[in-house]
Amino acid sequence: MTLKFRKASYDPGVVEFGNGSFAYLQPDGGWGFSNAGLVTDGGEALLVDTMFDDAHTRAMLDGFAKVSRAKIGTLVNTHHNGDHCYGNGCVGECEIVATVGAAEAMKHETPKGLAQFMKAAPKMGLTGEYLVHCFGDFDFENCSVRAPTTTFTGKTTRQVGGKTVELIEVGPAHTGGDALAFVPADKTLFTGDILFIDGHPILWAGPVGNWIAACDAIEAMDVETIVPGHGPVTDKAGVRRVKDYLVYVRDEAKKRHDAGMGALEAARSIALDDFAGWGDAERIAVNVATLYCEFGSKDTPSDAATMFGWMAQLWKDRA
Repeated sequence: MTLKFRKASYDPGVVEFGNGSFAYLQPDGGWGFSNAGLVTDGGEALLVDTMFDDAHTRAMLDGFAKVSRAKIGTLVNTHHNGDHCYGNGCVGECEIVATVGAAEAMKHETPKGLAQFMKAAPKMGLTGEYLVHCFGDFDFENCSVRAPTTTFTGKTTRQVGGKTVELIEVGPAHTGGDALAFVPADKTLFTGDILFIDGHPILWAGPVGNWIAACDAIEAMDVETIVPGHGPVTDKAGVRRVKDYLVYVRDEAKKRHDAGMGALEAARSIALDDFAGWGDAERIAVNVATLYCEFGSKDTPSDAATMFGWMAQLWKDRA
């Protein structure tokens, strides 16, 4: 399988921060093109996330192997979405850590299910075209899945040589079990999908207040280097932009909900001019639907098939 990277304003591959911490970036940060992290010290290593399939995961591991020979003893999955965990089985024997919420969700959101979804895509019209656009670069038939071996709630830590890595649960937010991995000695933070940089966040779970609170918590940290789940390495200004988006969409959706507007109509009507340079704007359909449910709507759908259908419509509208 030939790996593909989409065009972006940053380069694919390993970024070294000069202190034994690294990131592996996959432009353009859109659907499935996630990031991973590596923390090393004293010949030991902790890996943050794997990729959406085996080929992309092996490319990431090969990239890290060129800059560090440290043995990966711990793998942290920041949440359950497949682009952060479907390649777990490609990593050698190690402890795999995730929140309780993420580990439970991994039992139900499997590559087998996504492979079946993709097989049905040719018969699904516009929604099928959109699914191929999102996920057509990945092989879900041969993913080396491995479940977490250790779960936690709240906070826990792991040692990597002389470094402490703090694992901090901040979900439910993007998903039901989001976590951050913070390396105080390196002033480096791996956020998983709490941060999408130059791409629209997607609110699968909520409540949105937890996600906003997570952004506030990051801003309060003594951190200089921030590796998002998708997009280029960022700083606290990038965090504020994500928070601004969440607050804006929440407030605009609330106005429309209170006025009796339907969720899809509301998503279509919210201006995104301040975020015009960000990719995957159609995700606002999911964000508004999730917010409507949070506001108390009883008739707003939330199933994946409907959500991808709605996003496909907005994707076509904005094409």
